[in-house]
Amino acid sequence: MTIISLLLLASLLPHLTFTAHVDVGIVNGTEAKPHSRPFMVSLQKNWRHVCGGFLISDRFVLTAAHCWKNEKLTAVVGAHDLRQNEGSVRIGVKSYHMHPNFTIHTLQNDIMLLRLEKEVEQNKNVMKISIKTKKDTEDTVCSVAGWGRLSFKGKKSYRLMEADVKIMNNTECKNKWKDKFSASEMMCVYGHGGSCSEDGGGPLVCEDIAVGVTSFGDPKVCNSRERPVVYIKISPYSEWICSTIQNVE
Repeated sequence: MTIISLLLLASLLPHLTFTAHVDVGIVNGTEAKPHSRPFMVSLQKNWRHVCGGFLISDRFVLTAAHCWKNEKLTAVVGAHDLRQNEGSVRIGVKSYHMHPNFTIHTLQNDIMLLRLEKEVEQNKNVMKISIKTKKDTEDTVCSVAGWGRLSFKGKKSYRLMEADVKIMNNTECKNKWKDKFSASEMMCVYGHGGSCSEDGGGPLVCEDIAVGVTSFGDPKVCNSRERPVVYIKISPYSEWICSTIQNVE
């Protein structure tokens, strides 16, 4: 029994390494047009960016559950360059709502809602995004965006970066990640550019709709076709999202 436990732990170590730091980062991407993604949120601890997120209502941010370490977070909306305050607003997080079945060791149900301390005033720089409530399609051209490292262990970009990606066939993704991948709640993406290490919580956007939440990837190689980045599908959680928003005061 002990040997099995040790083997299980060893198999999870690379998986956990990726999520030890959760700054959003994009490799082989381009700088986004300022405020072209007004739903993007920088989640910060002590004024330091630690995760991505996205605005889905005037009071709630959707992100990954692994982003929260029982520490107070602040949501920065309306930002492009994190070093500048032009048009950005800092709002405290009032309450944290992890999915009740989130498991840190496997990253199943890696999704979380943040209730902000006050309503967001929407404008051209700050705007919510619709979320996917139906089944996702493979080979759809989508995009990812975030602030952070431009290459594995490389320098950070304080300006929002973006890259186009495609949703991978579930069978191929399963072959890459084996039992770490659950087709009912996860999907992989691939492309010339994509999420890098220290990534988490940011949205996968297809046709101006958020369809996924960045969850995990290869701990040693950025944007690897052999170990593609895995996203939590939003559609299976639409009922949980709606009921949480309605029932939280």
